[in-house]
Amino acid sequence: MMKNKFLTFLNGVDLSFDRVREYERTKHIHRLHPYLGKFIPQLVEIFLKHYFKKGDWVLDPFLGSGTTLIEANTLGMNSAGIEISFFNCLISETKTKKYNLPEVENEIKDILFKTKNFSRWYQNPKQRFTLSKNGYKELTINSDYFNTWFSKRAMQEILFYRNQIKNYKNQDILKIILSRSTRSARQITHYDLARPKKPIKNSYWCIKHRRMCQPIDEALKFINHYSWDTISRLKEFDKLRTNAKIRVIQGDAREVNLNNLPDYKGGKFNGVFTSPPYIGLIDYHDQHRYAYELFGFQNNDKKEIGPAFNGRSREAKEKYKEDITKVFQNINQWLKPKAKIFVVVNDRDGLYLNIAQDCGYKVEAVYHRPVLMRTERDNTKFSESIYCFIKNK
Repeated sequence: MMKNKFLTFLNGVDLSFDRVREYERTKHIHRLHPYLGKFIPQLVEIFLKHYFKKGDWVLDPFLGSGTTLIEANTLGMNSAGIEISFFNCLISETKTKKYNLPEVENEIKDILFKTKNFSRWYQNPKQRFTLSKNGYKELTINSDYFNTWFSKRAMQEILFYRNQIKNYKNQDILKIILSRSTRSARQITHYDLARPKKPIKNSYWCIKHRRMCQPIDEALKFINHYSWDTISRLKEFDKLRTNAKIRVIQGDAREVNLNNLPDYKGGKFNGVFTSPPYIGLIDYHDQHRYAYELFGFQNNDKKEIGPAFNGRSREAKEKYKEDITKVFQNINQWLKPKAKIFVVVNDRDGLYLNIAQDCGYKVEAVYHRPVLMRTERDNTKFSESIYCFIKNK
């Protein structure tokens, strides 16, 4: 039996988190790279604190940008996450990796210094079309996307930085800085970074700034800002992180095998905290298309569960239900008996109670929260449920 149909508080905390300010929602490493559709860390933190303890193993089969793993680590809990997207794995691995901070800081500053010198050369018409003593030259990329969404200067700065990455040890963090900068350097309106529809090539009325704004013409200012921001965030998280283990697994959660997970030693997970994709809402690979074009990552968008490009037809819903069920049935073999499974989802189609039954779960409770302070310019009322399931065996 379910204890209550809906609970909106846990330990006296309002689950809407409407009083948590934006900088707290994106604290330390959580804002290392934008990710559309992630849940706020305070939600993960309060449930992990209440239902799990230090030393437990927590699994997230829909890893996304790694929020569950980061919050588990700060609480001294071991964690593993499964993610089908190569780029999402890069984000999560970069967020959770233990770095040699002085070394990373030196590399970030060095590549930034070189990119600034290149940008100065490129902006000098007298030098641009000749090779300088540093071997500078105009760069090209075989990508209609880049040639459409970026100014010439921004594209040159991005490509120069990308070409330099191979010369450094900490290439993952440099890729994240460049990806974050590339996202911001697209020629789009300042108020629609998440889902731009078309490039902006002329001045426009900016809703964010309440004035006429010009299309973005450079990438360097973003590379500079995010370089220093990254250094700061890495240092901040390094003070909070524990020695708890973190494992990022690139694979399909419907069929992945966790038997050989390092340090896990064939044990059982104490529970799950995850947020599956919402049916027909987000194309998770397409939101980072700039990164896939820039770095040539393998694109697994056809393997996404419930992508927006499949719509919300009856067939799409049936396929979504089938795939989500496969995920939980697959991971059941690595969950302890009576393991708690928390699923954060906007279940407006009422699929998850049937999914729980098909997976052998008992419904312990359902928490409900309105989603406030959304980053997108969207006034649509939105809420989500946090299902607390218990594995029967």
